[in-house]
Amino acid sequence: MRPLFALCLAVMLGVSAAGVRATDAEPAAAPARIRQQLDAYLFDAARRGDTRMLAEFIASGYDLDRADHKGYTALILAAYHGHGEAVTRLLDAGADPCAEDRRGNTALLGAIFKGEVAIARQLMRADCAPDHRNHAGQTPAMYAALFQRAEILQALRERGADLGAADAAGNTVEALARGRFATP
Repeated sequence: MRPLFALCLAVMLGVSAAGVRATDAEPAAAPARIRQQLDAYLFDAARRGDTRMLAEFIASGYDLDRADHKGYTALILAAYHGHGEAVTRLLDAGADPCAEDRRGNTALLGAIFKGEVAIARQLMRADCAPDHRNHAGQTPAMYAALFQRAEILQALRERGADLGAADAAGNTVEALARGRFATP
């Protein structure tokens, strides 16, 4: 049995890491601590682009859409850190490309911010709204304009993104592309 799968199975069955079934006398928090540790391994693997470790999580049926305290999923972390192969594996395994962090940002917004054009193109093929807004009202097109990602902006235009939208501060794609932006 694969080590990660065995550990996940233990968590689901309420068995401690030593293989002892939890009893009323043992703290009920043990499975929660194991789950937190597994989450930490998942997020670290995504951050580093460790596709072998991600493959273990995928093979074990682990929930790939778990989020850390900032709302980052494995896919958001892999995209932000520029790990295209990890992004591909996570998407192929069913990770949610539309998942938002606590600020409403998606993996696509992270990839645009970091200039990961190939990853952004891959994420744009997902069935997510091209005009998704984060909590500040910013869209992928606004990010592409602000960070001078002309190729991404053109691809978003081709997908039907609303290039006339304005964020909460009144910024538009056109103004951001010219380097003009207002703050709330």
